[in-house]
Amino acid sequence: MPMPPIRTGFFPGSFDPITNGHADILAAALAFCDKVVVGIGTHPGKVPLFAFDERVALIDMLTAAIEGGAGRVSTVAFDGLTIDAARKAGAGILIRGLRDGTDLDYEMQLAGMNGAMAPDIRTIFVPASTATRPITATLVRQIARLGGDVTPFVPDFVARKLTQKFAS
Repeated sequence: MPMPPIRTGFFPGSFDPITNGHADILAAALAFCDKVVVGIGTHPGKVPLFAFDERVALIDMLTAAIEGGAGRVSTVAFDGLTIDAARKAGAGILIRGLRDGTDLDYEMQLAGMNGAMAPDIRTIFVPASTATRPITATLVRQIARLGGDVTPFVPDFVARKLTQKFAS
């Protein structure tokens, strides 16, 4: 009997920093993908708070904490089209998290364009849990920058890194 194909998902984002919302989506993706490649998008015009290597380390720590995540998640950088990065990673599924209707409208447009350019790669939408719905990395950075408590929004190890980052 032939082996079933390995389902590889590509989860793109900036992950600057990785949040509980990202963790929620990644855990859900691991329920229907054999492997997940986290694609950290890099943009020459943007200066991230965390360097690429720091984000990879935080993602690795998160992956180790997700049941069944160890050995099934890898991380790559990409700076072009998401579908090109997904194809290079061997993914047949794009994983996109949805927080609300605004996300859905935008993500549907992206899925349509990506589907036209790469019909062999399907977009799967994963709804955010109620607890993680309001979380964005941008808001987390702003709260941390102003000395606020981000522990409800990010894993503890990310909160510590944010505190260190803004203490200097």
